Amino acid sequence: MRGKKTQKTSRAGSKELVILTGLSGSGKLSALKTFEDLGFYSVDNLPLELVPRFADLVRQSAEIERAALVVDVREGMKLDEFPTILKKVRRVLPTRVLYLEASDDALIRRFSETRRPHPMGRSDTVVQSIRAERKRLDPIRNVADIVLDTTKFTVHDLRAHIGAQFEREANDRNLTISSNSFGFKNGVPSEADLVFDVRFLPNPHFVPEFRKLTGKHPQVAKYVRDFPQTAEFLERATEMLKFLLPHYIKEGKSYLTIAFGCTGGQHRSVFIAEEMKKRLSAAGYRVKTQHRDMPR
Repeated sequence: MRGKKTQKTSRAGSKELVILTGLSGSGKLSALKTFEDLGFYSVDNLPLELVPRFADLVRQSAEIERAALVVDVREGMKLDEFPTILKKVRRVLPTRVLYLEASDDALIRRFSETRRPHPMGRSDTVVQSIRAERKRLDPIRNVADIVLDTTKFTVHDLRAHIGAQFEREANDRNLTISSNSFGFKNGVPSEADLVFDVRFLPNPHFVPEFRKLTGKHPQVAKYVRDFPQTAEFLERATEMLKFLLPHYIKEGKSYLTIAFGCTGGQHRSVFIAEEMKKRLSAAGYRVKTQHRDMPR
């Protein structure tokens, strides 16, 4: 019986609600999808007066541990009540407010690209609507726990920052690393922080039986691995990254993309990206891989 009580207390203590809010065009829907991928029960545009009831349902639920919901300018004048409602919700459930914003120029560009009208209405210009929305959302921004400026973010960056803040499996290093491969013939990835050119390694493409395979295939991996320059490159690159990563963490960087490029992005770069993932994971870092140009 004592063990069951401990388990129940642990589950109750792990409950959490995230209220996701912010400016239209700042990435709320992408953020909500990220929360869903992290295991949150996600709800878009729940009426503000129902939030305390929703929090109580989450608290009582045997299946829902963590939940995220969007509250935004569609609530209209009711947003003035948000601080009061937030106090009620926090009496029921641990709650964090994540507020997304971006510069006017970035928001204007995003509305132009999507060709969607601003939710504040069609009668004003987009600039006027953005400024009116900022003013309307002030009561929420003032009580936000996290304010995130997405001006320079890609969707990939946004997912990484949310993961770093809310992913429970995150370790103390608080840094997510993406070890990626690409082909120079298709251009260098714009999201890359560090780029390594591995075209100096012998190319499996010129071995007929390897041509249709990728760097993930054991035979191709062995072919590339067996060259002495491969081992030396991996040693030197790993040591350099082990030196750099603690400094990136100290500066508050939450996501780092390391890109390895070969000619086509199919053999050498794929093998090296996978090997680097193994090495950095063994060093205690969270590492993911993505192979942009590898045939599916």
